[in-house]
Amino acid sequence: MKTTGRSERRRRVGARGFTLIELLVAIAIMAVIAVLSWRGLDQIIRGRQTITNAMEDERVFAQLFDQMRIDARQAASDDESGQAAVSLAGGAVQIVRQLAVPGSAPRLQVVRYRVSGGRVVRYASPPLASVGDLRSALRGGEGEGWTGLPLMGGVGAISARLYVPRVGWTTQMKDVQSAITEADNNLKVPQLGNAPLPRSVTGLEVSVGAKSLARPITRVFLIGE
Repeated sequence: MKTTGRSERRRRVGARGFTLIELLVAIAIMAVIAVLSWRGLDQIIRGRQTITNAMEDERVFAQLFDQMRIDARQAASDDESGQAAVSLAGGAVQIVRQLAVPGSAPRLQVVRYRVSGGRVVRYASPPLASVGDLRSALRGGEGEGWTGLPLMGGVGAISARLYVPRVGWTTQMKDVQSAITEADNNLKVPQLGNAPLPRSVTGLEVSVGAKSLARPITRVFLIGE
């Protein structure tokens, strides 16, 4: 009987539960592990979101600048435009470009880049078949028949400069007009009478400032190349 009593007491001692202090320590350890795990997971999620946003911004910028590059490359000559094919006016970058229309003769088109409601919008005129249509498009706003394509949002400002040979980078259209006048006068020289009128603007520099950027992004495009 004594042996049986000792065995029973041993079983009771071996089967005792956790003390309150042990439970509190265990809970505290689990809480620390949970907090650390949550912070690590939160950093992973934030990092992934940052990368996703950066990739989206890069895609949008690439789309905007690719379209500008295409328009600049397809810019018409000053002779065809009747003025500078690339100009700055009213806070917009304007390009008179050549437009291939399937099944018909080539046309001209006026495109303008301007900021509207915090977005860079590319406005494009319908194909222009006559000098009168071209002059009306150049004088007027983005009216009937024009299309507006939003290319980028969150934009605070867009600025541009034009490169005029023998002048350099400028924002003054009077420098461009002076270059056109000089080129016209040179055509009166017999040796240069048959030479084509050179472009008054050969380069376009565009800077776009956005809320998501610490500083504006700048790109340079060649005109007609």
